[in-house]
Amino acid sequence: MTTPALEFHQHTDSCKNCGSATSGNFCHQCGQATHLHVPSAREFLHEFIAHYVALEGKLWRSLKLLLFKPGLLSREYIEGRRVRYVEPLRLYLSFSIIFFALFKMSGVEIVNFGSSGGTPPALSAPAGAAQAEQAEAAKDLKGIEDNVKHGLGTLSPRLEQGAERFFGLSQKERADTAKRVFFSYTPYAIFLMMPMFALYLKLLYLGSGRRYGEHFLFALHSNGFAFLMLSLFMLADGWNLVRFVLLAWLVFYLPTAMRRVYGGGRLMTALRWIVLMLLHLLTLALAVALAVAVGLLL
Repeated sequence: MTTPALEFHQHTDSCKNCGSATSGNFCHQCGQATHLHVPSAREFLHEFIAHYVALEGKLWRSLKLLLFKPGLLSREYIEGRRVRYVEPLRLYLSFSIIFFALFKMSGVEIVNFGSSGGTPPALSAPAGAAQAEQAEAAKDLKGIEDNVKHGLGTLSPRLEQGAERFFGLSQKERADTAKRVFFSYTPYAIFLMMPMFALYLKLLYLGSGRRYGEHFLFALHSNGFAFLMLSLFMLADGWNLVRFVLLAWLVFYLPTAMRRVYGGGRLMTALRWIVLMLLHLLTLALAVALAVAVGLLL
């Protein structure tokens, strides 16, 4: 005897998802419908289109505010008007993924370890002198590498082994490894700097009464915008005027957004913006360097 197919319309007295007793059309615990049926192809299509149109509408509304109304999207969220927009974390992650994908495809050199042939000799230098200079440079480099390995060995034998393995690679292998590690670890390092970015805002606006979560929200929106602008900058290759406009808007966007969200005069906002950028760029560079170094050595 064959097993009977699932009924197309089945009302249940207990939720099939969480097991709670139900008395209406939806479970009061998890929200699943109590009227279960196998959806038809038409219903699948209707659900897909409804979801896509809803997401698309949210996306365009979010992009409109994010691009042309600095800080307004953050204010909308802070003031409780959220359902009409894409979530801040999703915006940030989407634009960061697009940026790093374009950056990787652009073929930009991240680390340059020099050519395998060493430093080219001066045209006027004799061949013997050039070879002696190259040998001396190689000796100095070997000494630096040994010092690095010894220093890392005092911290951890595993780090010393990683340095030994990396320095044993050829110049091309080092460059390829550095690129791979950069694109693997840098997005995580930058994302982990978002809490620091929010902390800097918290310190710069002490006494404003704003909670840390509001600063973190602003950090996601402003850094998501930066990734979007940098992505458009790469796509505008050869369009110098467009690139200039994008960079100019990127520079003036953040202080404009800060004034809209936090208030304050232009001078104080400009001073806070300068301090914020100095702190953020410094810690960002350190975080990326540390992430790449750990990726190379472990």
